[in-house]
Amino acid sequence: MTAQTGSESLRDVAPPVLTLAQLDEDTHSVFRQYRKDHAVVLHESGGYFVLRFDDIDRLSKDPRVGPTGTSFAETLGVRSGAIFDLFTYGMVSAGGVVHRRRRTPFSKVLAPRTISEMRKSIRRTADDLIDEDYDRGEMDIFGEFASQLPARIIADLLGLPRQEIPQFTVLVYEVTKIFSFGLNLDELGKIEDALRQLGDYVNKAIEERRRRPLDDFLSAFLAAATGAGELSPQEMISQILLLIIGSADTTRVAIVMQVALLLQHREQWVDICDDPSLVPAAVTEAMRFEPSAAGTSRLALENIDVGGALIPAGRLIVLAMMSAMRDETVYSRPDKFDIHRADQPRLHPIFGYGAHRCIGEALARAELEESLSAIIARIPKIHLDVAPKIKGHYGVRRIDSAVRLFWKP
Repeated sequence: MTAQTGSESLRDVAPPVLTLAQLDEDTHSVFRQYRKDHAVVLHESGGYFVLRFDDIDRLSKDPRVGPTGTSFAETLGVRSGAIFDLFTYGMVSAGGVVHRRRRTPFSKVLAPRTISEMRKSIRRTADDLIDEDYDRGEMDIFGEFASQLPARIIADLLGLPRQEIPQFTVLVYEVTKIFSFGLNLDELGKIEDALRQLGDYVNKAIEERRRRPLDDFLSAFLAAATGAGELSPQEMISQILLLIIGSADTTRVAIVMQVALLLQHREQWVDICDDPSLVPAAVTEAMRFEPSAAGTSRLALENIDVGGALIPAGRLIVLAMMSAMRDETVYSRPDKFDIHRADQPRLHPIFGYGAHRCIGEALARAELEESLSAIIARIPKIHLDVAPKIKGHYGVRRIDSAVRLFWKP
């Protein structure tokens, strides 16, 4: 990537344009085909997709690439309301000093050491979910396990009563649709309503902790945020909402995919059942091979040359992690699922880079590792009915089919 910023200095090679139909048919094949000769492709929606690992790594640290702010909401025609406020007051869409100020209260309460202490309760939740279906000898892993585990963990962090978790879960997964590519704009009204209700849950929980602090996550967050004295009430609510959203949909998809991939590669399933110490490596490889989040959005603050292609200032950039994690220059046999591979980067690309690296990484890993550990310990002799169909090439990916596990009680 060159250092010049003026369009007259760039070669301005027009990137090929990819259609939604092309990418939906076989995303990995399309990315593989174009990644070889093109660093950047243009999506028919107008976004510039960066395909190669090294380019994504550099752009993630490039000051000419910034957060999207409210531009994503505005492309949906949203300029006010709960959805717009989420992007206005959230840390994900902010940059610089504002981003640091909104992120700081989470630094201690979501530190790896704190999350490590939560692992027992996460494992207990996973065991409880298995118990609910154990005698039947079958389970819809997506609806009855993977969707429930992150929602219950977050509900417990907020101190919600168990009887409210089903409604809370419905609202969470309605709201997460806002981050999926190909969103039906007719659904915006339902998402807006769900986000308002979810915000009410969070506000109620915050007010309760103000009155009666406990030795829990939310009280610690409030103490950190109030102590700094820099977050408005709306900012506090928005940061908690983003934690809820970010730790729900991506985690449930990842839970399903890691189990399905291992069962489709039976010899590796046997390996982790025989040696549970391989669970972290299996989680890491599953996130690489079929990530639950396909890419990260950024905004070009200046003209940028990537591999000879011009990305104009003001345009949306998609750092296509889904493509980068199968880059042949970084991974040996990238299209092979292999929990024993030795070429994983020290920091997993799926969680992003630098100041915007996912603040919930430790929590996500804990949920993925403990849920997989519970399954191999409790129901190791399971088989998969039908392999899940995972779709999407931007934002949160989707599983469109029911995924059932079977075993003998």
